[in-house]
Amino acid sequence: MTTARFRLLLTIFCSLSVLTDLSAAEKAKSRVLMVTQSAGFVHGSVRRPADQLAPSEIAMIQLGQKTGLFQVDCTQDVAADFTKENLQKYDIVMFYTTGALPIADADRQYFFGEWLRTRGHGFLGFHSAADTYGDYEPYWDMVGGTFNGHPWNAGNTVTISVHEPSSPLMKPFGEEFQIRDEIYQYKNWQPKKVRVLMSLNMAKCEPSKPYHVPVCWIKDYGDGRVYFNNLGHNETSWADERYLESITQAIHWIRGEVELDATPNPELSEAQEKKAAADAEGK
Repeated sequence: MTTARFRLLLTIFCSLSVLTDLSAAEKAKSRVLMVTQSAGFVHGSVRRPADQLAPSEIAMIQLGQKTGLFQVDCTQDVAADFTKENLQKYDIVMFYTTGALPIADADRQYFFGEWLRTRGHGFLGFHSAADTYGDYEPYWDMVGGTFNGHPWNAGNTVTISVHEPSSPLMKPFGEEFQIRDEIYQYKNWQPKKVRVLMSLNMAKCEPSKPYHVPVCWIKDYGDGRVYFNNLGHNETSWADERYLESITQAIHWIRGEVELDATPNPELSEAQEKKAAADAEGK
């Protein structure tokens, strides 16, 4: 084989390799089913104006396009779209929901029993995802807790302590930050099953409550992965670059592109409980 012919073949091979890589990258986009149906209170961030998507839906579609990581389909009709058959199309499910959604029992059981336990699959819960299926234990066991009121309303500015500022999920927020958003407190809270990444700083919050209020956490679920973030009540949170970057890194984690320690840290929750009690008493 002549040198010129060898170079020509090498050029063709490299060109084909680049095209293959680009094609593979395009195919590697995660498919996301974003559920924004409300069977209870309808938040402004998921309320659809006439013939338009909601602010949180638009934010996630745009984030997927910007990062090139994922493609989002949005639904407010779980009876039709949250089925065993339809879930086969997706890698990730997002919930910004309320109440007892009309998902068939068999489809719910499949989701918790098989789909979410599969490697490469993940669940992202935003804000009122914790105010969903409050009486259905498989759901709140998966999420990590259940809504139990929000002493910090949409107009409150809260201070949040970041427990693992070097984590890719938390790095956008720094060691501590302030944000105006509605913050939930929880019942059925399970510190032995979650890794808490940030919490309210009761020394700097009003009202100051004598108990731990986690804001964001992660957990393994079988071979699947769960990320929950309480932020997102206010529409402004969906334009907050810190919040969007944390979600982006959560997608990377679910895809297996970022390694994180999801080992539960109940000792942190215990320490935060004591600190909150002392902070509230000192005010």
